[in-house]
Amino acid sequence: MSEQKHSYTFEDLIECAKGRLFGPGNAQLPLPPMLMFDRILKIQDTGGMFGKGEVVAELDIKPDLWFFGCHFKGDPVMPGCLPLDALWQLLGFFLGWKKAPGRGRALGVGEVKFSGMIVPTVRKLTYHVHLKRVILRKLVLGIADGFVHADDKQVFEVSGLKVGLIQDGAALPAAS
Repeated sequence: MSEQKHSYTFEDLIECAKGRLFGPGNAQLPLPPMLMFDRILKIQDTGGMFGKGEVVAELDIKPDLWFFGCHFKGDPVMPGCLPLDALWQLLGFFLGWKKAPGRGRALGVGEVKFSGMIVPTVRKLTYHVHLKRVILRKLVLGIADGFVHADDKQVFEVSGLKVGLIQDGAALPAAS
């Protein structure tokens, strides 16, 4: 049996988006342009702020990214929903990495705080997901807090991020 990886390249993430990393019917990332990170630097089920695991990933910012041309014309800024989606993507990836079955679905978020903007002059985003609770039973659920840094300056903070994995035909679990 091969040892579980603790970092992933862009090519690995594309394999996940195509359904090849965790197997058919299991957690997948979206394909570009909705894939919101270029690499996972660290993924582990220990450590982090709560001792239950963490994920660290990065996105290289380029001035020609698809959203800068339309949000907003003459005043480009990354839409705030995209870093949130990136954190959900990473939390779902973590559950798949833990070998939990099912497809990832964002279930909610407690609080979102913006403290800066992501504009075309930013060079790199760093995402940090800190697991607070992981349920790996019939119900598969991850709850985490997350942070986004633009060139090492925190610009985004999320508490109570929730992602579940569902089996085909199953209803979404309650997000309360």
